[in-house]
Amino acid sequence: MGAGVSSDLDAQKGTANFQLKTGLNDVPESCISSIFMYLDPPEICKLARLNKAFRGASLADFVWETKLPSNYRYLVEKVLGRNPDSLCKKETFARLCSPNRFDGGNKEVWLDKNSGKLCLSVSAKAMKITGIDDRRYWNHIPTEESRFETVAYLQQIWWFEVVGELEFEFPPGSYSVFFRLHLGKPSKRFGRRVCNLDQVHGWNTKPVRFQLSTSTGHQISSECYLYEPGNWVHYHAGDFVIDDSNPTTKIKFSMMQIDCTHTKGGLCVDSVFIYPSEFRQMRFK
Repeated sequence: MGAGVSSDLDAQKGTANFQLKTGLNDVPESCISSIFMYLDPPEICKLARLNKAFRGASLADFVWETKLPSNYRYLVEKVLGRNPDSLCKKETFARLCSPNRFDGGNKEVWLDKNSGKLCLSVSAKAMKITGIDDRRYWNHIPTEESRFETVAYLQQIWWFEVVGELEFEFPPGSYSVFFRLHLGKPSKRFGRRVCNLDQVHGWNTKPVRFQLSTSTGHQISSECYLYEPGNWVHYHAGDFVIDDSNPTTKIKFSMMQIDCTHTKGGLCVDSVFIYPSEFRQMRFK
């Protein structure tokens, strides 16, 4: 009887030792991948460092396809110039999260790394600016403060008008359009940022009118005085909505101050940003 009890105890001890040896490496990759579908991309990348099983699960195409926007095939072809089927989904996501320029390098598109949402930027060089070719009024100045490395600087003009257009395939959702502007001429002196405000004038006399229209019928107009000399400010031009039935959408955005009773000047026009509307409060408070 004593031998039988001893044998049972040894068996239980052996079972306990076996259970203690079970760890994360024993979780099937398919189960881990299913969990990854509900996590954000940065969380997936962190967990992929745990062990071989988690790393393997993090490479599954069906995981990353849930993180990509519905128009990712269009983006890969238009922006990356690749066949969408030639890249794994994780590599596709990684490449689209990097800023990718198109249309002669004057437009840029990228995915937000946390949400996979689409973001766009249009350089001042891609817009029609009244008098831009006359150096008495405008100059393109290089600066590290622009993602396009250059901005359009207005010295002085009577008729101020900037118009831009974009035709693009957007995923369904609501988007906001912003003009990125700066009163004053920024530069660096002895390694420090300085801003020349000598030519800033005329913007407190009449407001600037911002307009936005889309091929889907959205039309928005608003007015705003320019403010905060010496700082970059994002001026909200309006919002538009994309539904599932819109393959491509044409957007037209503009800003103008055409009261010719006075001149205005000292303004940097950098670019136009198009973000998902939910980013508005987070990025442009």
